[in-house]
Amino acid sequence: MSGEESRQNHPLKGVVCNRDYHCMTWPSKKTVAWLPLLVTGLLVTGCAVGPDYRSPDVSMPESWNEQSTDKAVIAPVSIAQWWKAFNDPALDSLIAQAVESNHDLRIAGARIREARALHRVATADLWPNVNTSGSYSRSRRSIGNTSIPQAAPVERNLFQTGFDASWEIDVFGGSRRAAEAAKADIDAAVENRRDAQITLLAEVARNYIEVRGLQRRREIFLSSVQMQEDAVAIIQAKYKAGLISELDAVQAESLLASTRAQVPALENSIKQTIHRIGVLVGKNPGDMTFSLLQKKPIPISTAEIPPGLPSDLLRRRPDVRYAERSLAAATARIGVAKADLFPRFSLTGNFGLQAEELSVFTMTGISRYWSFGPTIRWPIFAAGRIRANIRAQGERQTQSLLTYEKTVLLALEDVENALVACETEQVRRRNLYDAVAASQRSVELANELYTKGMTGFLNVLDARRSLLQTEDELAISERAVSQNIVFLYKALGGGWEVGG
Repeated sequence: MSGEESRQNHPLKGVVCNRDYHCMTWPSKKTVAWLPLLVTGLLVTGCAVGPDYRSPDVSMPESWNEQSTDKAVIAPVSIAQWWKAFNDPALDSLIAQAVESNHDLRIAGARIREARALHRVATADLWPNVNTSGSYSRSRRSIGNTSIPQAAPVERNLFQTGFDASWEIDVFGGSRRAAEAAKADIDAAVENRRDAQITLLAEVARNYIEVRGLQRRREIFLSSVQMQEDAVAIIQAKYKAGLISELDAVQAESLLASTRAQVPALENSIKQTIHRIGVLVGKNPGDMTFSLLQKKPIPISTAEIPPGLPSDLLRRRPDVRYAERSLAAATARIGVAKADLFPRFSLTGNFGLQAEELSVFTMTGISRYWSFGPTIRWPIFAAGRIRANIRAQGERQTQSLLTYEKTVLLALEDVENALVACETEQVRRRNLYDAVAASQRSVELANELYTKGMTGFLNVLDARRSLLQTEDELAISERAVSQNIVFLYKALGGGWEVGG
């Protein structure tokens, strides 16, 4: 040992440590003498090495930076079934099917059951192990002076059966810490499933709203195509009669062709989105086509969402709780690693029967054997490996803590962004309502002036193109308003309470 190393006070005598507590250990005579008392005391007090877990403190803002200007609110309980605020039975049905049959949720449920099984494995180490065994052997040996050829060998059968038991006494709490970590893993798996459900329900609603928005856009383009076809027929007749120029006719046909070209792309997007919904609800991609191809309006929520306080996210968001439970598991595993520094105490024993004939087992006077005694194991030359493992577990705990803090910040960001998106898109939608009304009036005026010969046909085409564009943008905005509401509900952690 170096000059820095010295004999320091240690929980057990006979331990030589340097200033960093890198120790080499061996039991002295005094240590061995005091070990029974030490074991008894630790068992009584329930000592467990390693840090005790405490929920981390995180800095949370007192209020949201973005607050809705609307005054109406709904009861917070509605967050648990937020999709009902859209008053759309088709959406309600899709949500129910997704909760029942989605494969991601079923996978997450299997992970919960796996975690529970592993917890039973961990807790089983706290109890004695009892085994039964049976054996048969046949042996041959010589008797007497083996140099005498006449000495006949003896052959012998041996039947043996019995029980053996062992119990590793969890003096320093390593097994208890392992069970604690396994319990935290169960909680984390539960929160992971809840988080998956929140994401799933939001995706189902988003895609459903997407389908209805695309159908609305397709309706706008088809209606525009119909009106343009009627206008082109009139314009071509006027052109053939020599009342208008060829340029007007060509421009009208160009606008019609451009409008028609948008319809196939919308049809493709509608079908692909329906296929996505089919997979989300656990069905074949094409199974939902018939029911969802029927045109319905974009679902609109008239209820207002109470965002609550930022601190509520620590309770409502499953991803935050998942990160917190993962931190608890990592903390407990530090104790598991530290327990390897200390000796392991076990009680072992066995009892059995022996006989040279199998039938003798039913008789009295059969040969019996038993043994009982304590054992101790102490990895005195593995301190480097053990301490390296402790440091590794400590760094894993640090990573889990940083992950938790990051998850909290991301949750705050999600809500703030969702609040901004909801507010700004509603303002944009109101402006587009006004724009559509103005575009409709512009088309009427352009047609009137063109009929009177006071303006060119190009102005009519521009007015119609502007109307089509603003109507399309309004449909996109109405879809975005509903989807942003869905994103806000998701950011607030709504929907995990439904199902199991």
